[in-house]
Amino acid sequence: MDVTEEAVREICTDAVFERGETYLAEGRIREIHRVDDTVTAIVSGSRQYDVRVDLAVEGFDSWCGCPYDGPGACKHVVAVLLRCVEDVPLDEGDRLDAALDGTEPDDLRAFLRDVLATDVTLRERFFARFGEPVTRSVDELRAAIDRRFEETNPDYYVVFEPIDFAEWFNLANEYREEGRNAAAAGVYRALVESLDNNMDRVDGAYDHFSQAFSRALDGYVACVVATDRKANAVTDAVSFLEERAASGTQYLTDQFERAATELRTELDEGRSAE
Repeated sequence: MDVTEEAVREICTDAVFERGETYLAEGRIREIHRVDDTVTAIVSGSRQYDVRVDLAVEGFDSWCGCPYDGPGACKHVVAVLLRCVEDVPLDEGDRLDAALDGTEPDDLRAFLRDVLATDVTLRERFFARFGEPVTRSVDELRAAIDRRFEETNPDYYVVFEPIDFAEWFNLANEYREEGRNAAAAGVYRALVESLDNNMDRVDGAYDHFSQAFSRALDGYVACVVATDRKANAVTDAVSFLEERAASGTQYLTDQFERAATELRTELDEGRSAE
């Protein structure tokens, strides 16, 4: 974990770097925490923005809730990284491990159950990790993502700021790590459908939403292929992608067509192998 000024400059424009320096000097970082290699912070701008940065990833995998739509990282992310150049926050991972080790199993179970009972997102990840059946359909997942669009700017139809889709990408990743590719494909499909359906209301942070869509679409294709190239899932997925290419958001058509072509190739290869 080597956070240097040079590395930070590589992920943003010169103007954004200078603004990040200013934000750091002005003390706009209200909170900053680290567990292992993940840093979370709250940075004050026109309002309070949540920032998340993975210091272990090349280029610092980052997310910020601000509406920045330019090239590279935003000034809030840069400010947090520059703070890490000066002094990386104390890792709270050891403290967390110590607390877990010192807690009685029954007490830990009771605490975890209370949290899972009230946090749907965490509960879904728990089910995914420990092999429980999928509890939400694609339609239910898509509806939850749609609500995030509606809640982001409740007074207007238009969405100006990025939406953090991490909870759904994390859920899909949990399924993939457990080898449950069909379940992961369902999560990715819900993201693809919701992003496609809501793209017309996006008026800012276009790059953020486009990247989220591409990531979800690539994940969907990969998981469908991983299920079984001979299975009906591939045929159904091709039909879904072709329908979206014809009726969905116009500037996403090429991506839908590319994904459909990739799956058709996989289907043909599966048939020829029979």
